[in-house]
Amino acid sequence: MMRVLRKHRDWLMIVIAILAIPFVFYFVQKPDYGAMGRDQFATVYGRTISNTQAQHQVRLLGLANALGMTTFVQDLTGGAPIEQNEARVAFVFNSLIVRHEAEQMGIQPTKDEVVDLIRSLPAFRGPNGFDPKKYEEFTNSALGPNGMTESEIEDVARDELCLNRIKRLLDVGISLPEAELKTEFEEYHGKSFASVIRLRNADFSKDVKVTDDDIKKYYEAHKAEFKTDEKRKIEFVRLTLTDEQKKLLGKERVDILQKLQDRALDFTQAMLEKGADFNKVAAKSQVPVETTGEFTPNAPDPKLKNKAKVNGVAFQLNAQDPNSDVIEEEDGYYILHLASVLESHPLTLEEAKPKIVDAIKMEKARELIATRGAKIVHDLRESLKLGVALPKAVEQLGVKLEKAEPFAIADEQMPDTTKPQSMDQFVIKNAAAQLQPGEVGDFTPAPDGGLVVILEKRDPPDPAKYQENKAAFDEKYLKSKRAVVFYEWLQDRQRIASGKG
Repeated sequence: MMRVLRKHRDWLMIVIAILAIPFVFYFVQKPDYGAMGRDQFATVYGRTISNTQAQHQVRLLGLANALGMTTFVQDLTGGAPIEQNEARVAFVFNSLIVRHEAEQMGIQPTKDEVVDLIRSLPAFRGPNGFDPKKYEEFTNSALGPNGMTESEIEDVARDELCLNRIKRLLDVGISLPEAELKTEFEEYHGKSFASVIRLRNADFSKDVKVTDDDIKKYYEAHKAEFKTDEKRKIEFVRLTLTDEQKKLLGKERVDILQKLQDRALDFTQAMLEKGADFNKVAAKSQVPVETTGEFTPNAPDPKLKNKAKVNGVAFQLNAQDPNSDVIEEEDGYYILHLASVLESHPLTLEEAKPKIVDAIKMEKARELIATRGAKIVHDLRESLKLGVALPKAVEQLGVKLEKAEPFAIADEQMPDTTKPQSMDQFVIKNAAAQLQPGEVGDFTPAPDGGLVVILEKRDPPDPAKYQENKAAFDEKYLKSKRAVVFYEWLQDRQRIASGKG
């Protein structure tokens, strides 16, 4: 794991999410619905956490996010979007763990430290530093309406101070040996040449036979999963940059966005008044109301295309709470009102049949691919040990060897998860980063089936690059090592907190 992380510092937040999420299984492997009815959310360090306490922690997550405590939020959610349930559950448990561990270590921030941190928060900063007016506006608009007081701001500030001090203590034992740095630099910037054996879903699923009995059994076992998608219609207003304003940079752009944000906050404040009507408030605010058609989580309305945050919030609204807070997107701010909901309903066996057939075929294909992939890896490694040349060894296995485009780990970018080809490149680079020249990687699942990667060679980078990029590389490397140490510590604390340590 450490080797992969060292090479994948640009993808570190993906790995952090993978490291952070397993704790859910420590605490909620089997939901105790009876306990939930008794207001018991979970047990942490042998102490019962109520649903009320958990909901309060979730509100603190929203508060920390609104205050601009980005690193704090990412550390305790694993980098997952805070709209996702996994992120909220992660924050509940991880924040409780930080408080417990800080108490055990004797970490207690002073009042002055808490005040100084609060004064430095982005939500309260103006051109000349801390802005009392912004603080007052925030407390009036974001605290009272959500049942919170200024003490909650102090709570999240204190939690961040405790977390930062814990991280500094963990950092003490981290070292950066020069030889290790140089080796890692060469592997990170060196040009890798790899070959790939692909196993495609279509090649295995085409011969899978699905009987009526298979379909019936699958339907009975997964009946609850086969439902129509819930559809929603949303009314919304947008306070966004014009096409000309989008071209602006620096202070000019920031100033315009600040004015748009102020108008959006005024809108949501007006919606808190008793009997407030979305359309009347919009008319008074002189912003047009737009209405979507009915859409699902997986097929957003064209008016909200590429607005992930907006679409996520749209499916959190309900009849009791139909209006959203201000939602920030790249082009400005959105406020939503739930117009209507078309509830999902169960599919009959006949309606679900096409989906069931596809699911069974995919399931069986994945099993066949995994078995075949493991055998290819074993046989290929054995042949290469005996000195058989790679092309000949592959030919004996009856598979095709493809050349991957040469790459450097330093060139890596986040994959486009909507494009299988981009994800394949991600998988190939991830697998090759763990190998030395001449090694065969383990079988790795991929969007279209699976891959076996063979790293043929890795050319060293230009030696002049080392001194040229050394400072920046050392900083990235140290940052990634610190993150790994922290998340390994957090995983260990999660096991102890759950009683499984």
